[in-house]
Formats: sequence, structure tokens, C-alpha cells
Amino acid sequence: MSLVRVQNFCISLDGFGTGEGQSHDAHFGHAGDRLHQWLFTTRWWQPGGSGGVDDAFAQQFAPGIGAEIMGAGKFGHPGWHEDPEWKGAWGPNPPFHTPVFVLTHHTRPPIEMEGGTTFHFIDASPADALAQAKAAADGKDVRLGGGVSTVREFLDADLVDTLHVAVAPVEIGRGGKLWDSPDELLDRFHHERVPSPSGVVHHLFWRR
Repeated sequence: MSLVRVQNFCISLDGFGTGEGQSHDAHFGHAGDRLHQWLFTTRWWQPGGSGGVDDAFAQQFAPGIGAEIMGAGKFGHPGWHEDPEWKGAWGPNPPFHTPVFVLTHHTRPPIEMEGGTTFHFIDASPADALAQAKAAADGKDVRLGGGVSTVREFLDADLVDTLHVAVAPVEIGRGGKLWDSPDELLDRFHHERVPSPSGVVHHLFWRR
């Protein structure tokens, strides 16, 4: 059965998944790359990087994934829809390598990128977007890539099967908030915490 997975979703100790002031040059606003530092040291990110707990989780990003859904704020900075040349924040070969469904009120024709990524821009409810993504995934899982508001919308619609949330050992104080406490999800999900020597705590959730 095809699952909806949140994978390698990074937040701060105080629950924020992105900072304020997102712009063309600051994809995560004032948070910068502080939430993702643990990823940059892994073998998954770079040859010769570290193994261990963080790398084991990072390596789960792509296996079994057939499509991704992301919100407009993950695809780009405020106003990206006014720039016909904007193709996302990941360069010519984005790391998704699947069809990606971007939820936006400003639709445009699909964009084919290197490496098998094609961005599809749709104005759809979570359920309708998921139906399209599952059809494209051809039996594989669908990754829910974020940002925070998109993850919350799918959680509120009870459309998420598993979550991996990596809590970085930093506080950023403001921005887009995923939760006040992971306990908010315990009515619907089992929950385990896996601490890493890096200071990151990996939170795993799966349906009850």
C-alpha cells in the first residue's frame, strides 16, 4: 500500500520549521541553514561524511518514494510566481528525481528538470493533490516535503501515515511552527525518540 511519508523534516527545539523573512537569497528566512547542519555532515550529503544515526535517517529520504507534494513556500520565496524563470531553489538537478506536485494558487505549465524531477503546479485540496501524486507514484510512497503549513494541512486532513521529524539543538524564536510539543500527535500516532550524538533528536511517528 502506498504511504504518505514526511521524511527528514527539520525543526528547531522551539518547534519552528522555517524562520521569518523568507526571500530569494534566504530560503529559510532568518533561520538560515541552522536546522539542517546535521544533514551536511552525513555521507548521504557528501562523500566522506559521517555515518551513524544521522546518516542512517538521512539515507531514508529517497528509497520507495515515487512522488512528492510540496507547498508553494517550499518551492520558492514570496513572489516567485511572478518570475517566469524561477525553477526552484535546488539548481538544474533537484534532489527529488520524481514528479513533484507544488500546491499553489498561481498555476503554470510543468517544468522538467534534470535527473527525473518534473514540477507540476496545481491548485488543489490535500485530498485531490494526494490522488494525483499517488497516481504518478505508481504504487510507491508519496513524500510530503513541506513546508510547515502544508504538513499541518495534511495532518489536519488525516492524510499522513508516517513522519520523521529531526529536531535540531537550536532555537529560532519565530517563523512557521510545526508544533508546541510532539505530544500533540499522540492521539493518532505511535511515537519514538532517537537521540544522536550530534544533538539532534529524531522523532518517529506512525499510525496507531
